[in-house]
Amino acid sequence: MTDHLVNTSKFLSLILRHAPEKIGLALDPQGWADIGQLLALAAQHGRSLSREQLDDVVMRDSKTRYAISADGLRIRANQGHSLSAVDIGLLPSTPPAMLFHGTASRFVDAIRDGGLLAGSRNHVHLSSNRETAVAVGARHGKPVVLTVDAAAMLAQGHVFYVSDNGVWLTQAVPVAFIGFP
Repeated sequence: MTDHLVNTSKFLSLILRHAPEKIGLALDPQGWADIGQLLALAAQHGRSLSREQLDDVVMRDSKTRYAISADGLRIRANQGHSLSAVDIGLLPSTPPAMLFHGTASRFVDAIRDGGLLAGSRNHVHLSSNRETAVAVGARHGKPVVLTVDAAAMLAQGHVFYVSDNGVWLTQAVPVAFIGFP
């Protein structure tokens, strides 16, 4: 993506996942925002964005972070929310037996002590393949890939969800279920 598209994607991430109030935007309980309102409020706050640019970001985002409603009038983030009031309506799903979590090496000791925690987000994010986990970890420093025994977690009653873009979500991953390199 071009710099403009990356910057627009980061703006959308902030507004649709974490802080819609920064521009006065209201999300419904499932995280949807009216596109016309989003564009108007963004412009009022110095972020000129056309519908074509918005559609381009949604279409070209390699991680499929955003979804546009079937009627084309609303947009939301597919996951990654820190807003407790947002429930994107995912149903519990059976994950693959093994999932992966990418992190930076500087976080490994804390994870060994306390497991994987959602932190400011509503869920821990996991991937079904090692390559995605490496890419995620590399965004934050020297990447480390942890394995998660999702089958054992599921057997012990932990609940998993899968977002529309294939990211696996759960509340937390206790240390006992994490494989460290």
